[in-house]
Amino acid sequence: MLSQKNMKLIALAFVIFYLLSQPANAANVVNSAFSALGDAGDSLATFVNRLG
Repeated sequence: MLSQKNMKLIALAFVIFYLLSQPANAANVVNSAFSALGDAGDSLATFVNRLG
């Protein structure tokens, strides 16, 4: 069975392969992730502001 360290190395290798083989798609994924985090932050701020 693979250890957690090996699984992390495999995941890191996959990420590096994806970045090198499809840089435009990788950039879109990162951009979408940061956009989603920004939207979540805005929603949380709106929720907290409406509490008080």
